[in-house]
Amino acid sequence: LPGPDDIYVSPSQIRRFGLRRGMSVRGAIRPPKESERYFALLRVETVNGRDPHEIHDLVHCEDLTPLHPEERYVLETEPDQIEMRIVDLVAPVGKGQRALVVAPPRTGKTVLLQKMTQAITKNYPEAHIMVLLVDERPEEVTDFKRNTQDSVEVVASTFDEQSDRHVAVAEVVIEKAKRMVEFGDDVVILLDSITRLARAYNSNIPHSGKIMSGGLDSNALQRPKKFFGAARAIERGGSLTIIGTALVDTGSKMDEVIFEEFKGTGNSELHLDRRLVEKRIYPAIDVAASGTRREELLLDPKELELVYRLRKVLADMNVVEAMELLKSRMGKVKTNAEFLMTMALG
Repeated sequence: LPGPDDIYVSPSQIRRFGLRRGMSVRGAIRPPKESERYFALLRVETVNGRDPHEIHDLVHCEDLTPLHPEERYVLETEPDQIEMRIVDLVAPVGKGQRALVVAPPRTGKTVLLQKMTQAITKNYPEAHIMVLLVDERPEEVTDFKRNTQDSVEVVASTFDEQSDRHVAVAEVVIEKAKRMVEFGDDVVILLDSITRLARAYNSNIPHSGKIMSGGLDSNALQRPKKFFGAARAIERGGSLTIIGTALVDTGSKMDEVIFEEFKGTGNSELHLDRRLVEKRIYPAIDVAASGTRREELLLDPKELELVYRLRKVLADMNVVEAMELLKSRMGKVKTNAEFLMTMALG
């Protein structure tokens, strides 16, 4: 974002190296002369940690071939991290997943995102993780920064900022992520929340005059959908995974419309349920409503068979009974593999 510490990059350097928005440029700088305001870049040494002459061979992110996720992010870490072990079973996350966490207020979505961040950082240190907090409370931002590793990039725009700043921050994050994917990196964006991002775009765009129910402009969701749609697994290298939260049951008609519009765009959904929270059962995951499309590409055939068997057992129970049973059984064993083996033997 614009600021007093910006470095001036000349148009000739941009043209020569094919620099684009979101690239991380490293090089020598010189102090400003009398009539200049900013430090200026003397020479480009690296771009995204690579030789700058490699950039011309890059294919734009939009032109890369998207595939169904086939490689998996295993979120299971410690035996006591039951939340992540349950997510691994009911809604596995692959590299390039476009996942939606559907959450009513006060159901623990932010804590769930924190634990996902910690799990991916621990199991996949080579993945670049970015957390985007839009329209969030300042204390939540501090909490997120303190409860995640230093390698995680936490980018936030709090609720006391203007909506155009929310939009600008989101655009910078997605452009940076796309450039990294073009270089063949695995990138994960955890977004809290896609609903508030859509609200910010709605406030920021020129109004078309066509207003949908809830006061949402008909063009308002075009750019948030483009943001969410950027998540993809790329053929022969690189992936962009986006895990975004969608708010429901807030009492706002606009939030309902936003959720309905995003409902079919993801390829994985994790539903949180308020009935579990009322009984103080965490994680408040509705197992029956949650799932990942084409999960057979992510799971081993034997594992898939046992997960289907587990779902059949839990489908006959209500959401509270299902989660209590799952937690009690998983608490008796140390890993998901052991848990599924006990099911196979049982």
